[in-house]
Amino acid sequence: MDTAGIIPDVIDAKPGAIAMVVYPANVEVELGKELTPTQVKDKPEVSWETDEGALYTLLMVDPDAPSRQDPTYREALHWLVINIPGKGISKGQTVAEYIGSGPPDGSGLHRYVFLVFKQEKNISTDEFISKTSLEGRLNVKTRDYITKYKLGNPVAGNYYEAKYDEFVPTLMAQFK
Repeated sequence: MDTAGIIPDVIDAKPGAIAMVVYPANVEVELGKELTPTQVKDKPEVSWETDEGALYTLLMVDPDAPSRQDPTYREALHWLVINIPGKGISKGQTVAEYIGSGPPDGSGLHRYVFLVFKQEKNISTDEFISKTSLEGRLNVKTRDYITKYKLGNPVAGNYYEAKYDEFVPTLMAQFK
């Protein structure tokens, strides 16, 4: 992740392990592999090594919005789930519903970063961002979440890269 500039663009320390990320149709995320917005349009399965009884936070961001050369919206929030018991993402609290990759036409490759953090304690929030809303998704800072919720360094992470394809206008049409 450090060779891709995720350190220092998003986080300060390398995740302790690789998070396994698998999209429907068996599309697997491998560090830095290029995937298409069509391949990542649906919510993936994510897994990592867990500690018994621990709670986790899963965060997915694009630090290259609207482009890597001009990241004025760094970071765009694509998914946030807190209070995940072990690997049970569906049992956690979704703060931001999953949205796939939607890099603008001509903006080149974007990095899409998955980070998993072990929580010190339960996080309380009533914030919720639906998959049809951009509000609360732009200019998000992973470091702010780390500080606010005392998350420390990520225990797991992964990322892929994607550029515009024919699915992006369909994705963008869902926003109100």
